[in-house]
Amino acid sequence: MRKLSLLVASFLLLMFFAVDSFAYDKEMAKRFDALFSQFTPEMVAKRPCEVDGKGLFEMIKKKEPFVILDIRTPQEMQMVGITYKDTIRIPMHELFKEANLNKLPKDKKIVVVCHTGTRAVAATMALMATGFQNVVYFKGGISALATEAGRNIVGNLW
Repeated sequence: MRKLSLLVASFLLLMFFAVDSFAYDKEMAKRFDALFSQFTPEMVAKRPCEVDGKGLFEMIKKKEPFVILDIRTPQEMQMVGITYKDTIRIPMHELFKEANLNKLPKDKKIVVVCHTGTRAVAATMALMATGFQNVVYFKGGISALATEAGRNIVGNLW
């Protein structure tokens, strides 16, 4: 009987602590809802938020005004650099500091680049939600950019 009581008590204690592990942060969910609910299919169709290598090289060819925003870590930037003249380098973990946001142009398209494109998608959505209108991410990241430019960097670095 004592073992059964101990087992039941242990189970109840476990369930008490497990409840928190199955809960979620409702306030954070509300903030994300406010952020992502802006990205309706109609808005995305009007303002596509990605560009691929072909599109980027077309922008260069047409002399379209834009900047590349490199959000990779300083270590990643040291391994493979972007030599495009209008490149702003701000690691993602520092991007939303006021001083860094003030470095971003309001009158040019901003092409966000990371290593694979994953962080660039998140940063682009957050920048758009913050009020930046001409932001796109580079699909595939620096690896795809290098491939599009005729260079293979992935096998050499990793």
